[in-house]
Amino acid sequence: MAGAKGRSSSGAGDPARTLELLWRDGSAAPAGRRGPRQGLTVDAVVDAALALADAGGLDALTMRAVAQHLGVTPMTLYTYVPGKAELLDLMLDAVFLRMGRPPFRPEESWRSRVTAVADANRALHLGHPWLVELRIVRAPLGPGVMNKYEYELGAFEGLGLDDVARDSALTYVLGFVQAGARAELDARAEERESAMSDGEWWEAHEPLLARALDETRFPLASRVGEAAAVAYDGLYDADHAYRFGLERVLDGLAALAGTRSGRDAGEGEGGVGGGRGAAGRSC
Repeated sequence: MAGAKGRSSSGAGDPARTLELLWRDGSAAPAGRRGPRQGLTVDAVVDAALALADAGGLDALTMRAVAQHLGVTPMTLYTYVPGKAELLDLMLDAVFLRMGRPPFRPEESWRSRVTAVADANRALHLGHPWLVELRIVRAPLGPGVMNKYEYELGAFEGLGLDDVARDSALTYVLGFVQAGARAELDARAEERESAMSDGEWWEAHEPLLARALDETRFPLASRVGEAAAVAYDGLYDADHAYRFGLERVLDGLAALAGTRSGRDAGEGEGGVGGGRGAAGRSC
């Protein structure tokens, strides 16, 4: 994970100042603060930071780099955003706020709704790879985070889960998506850095791998590994891994709903409600 502690974590800035900025009215400089007003806005600062992070990750994101991107001095930038910690929270909330949230249809199954939520979060991570670098433990409770949480909780309507279990279920789904996106992004990065696809790498190292893959010593690994290599043509199939895993996640939630159907509403384990659950732990 890139960056030092406090610079790559959500919720590391001044909470009061962060909330003020998150729920701003869109004016150039925050109310009551001095500074130039030549058209620069907090939104423009956030957009510049997003462009830098999307292109180069969190290592590319510094206040000086954002200022240069905007053509202003770092001191001018601090008029709008007090520091990198607060800026990270603004960026996180901004990408959440801009996610598409099509209304769930009454006839839509809960599996279809949860799949749509998972797909949207996967696309978010792959479109903004820096998200997997960011420790999201205390997500900023801005409009993006809260609208996302409210919407995604609705995907579990009709599953028969109490409020605490619903929050835990959402956290479970989002955790699966995040882990899968990190693996997919790692595979992409490895392919770029090595200038070799998975298939090319396996082919180039086949003699060495053949020596390690002793069929008599590792019969199960040899058989299954060969079958998978043939099935996927030697390539890492990120989409297959995601779809297979998501179906198992949904199967687990269906089983959970079945085992809980006769329980009282207050018997759930894990998670906390009241906006402190999935909204504050995961993206």
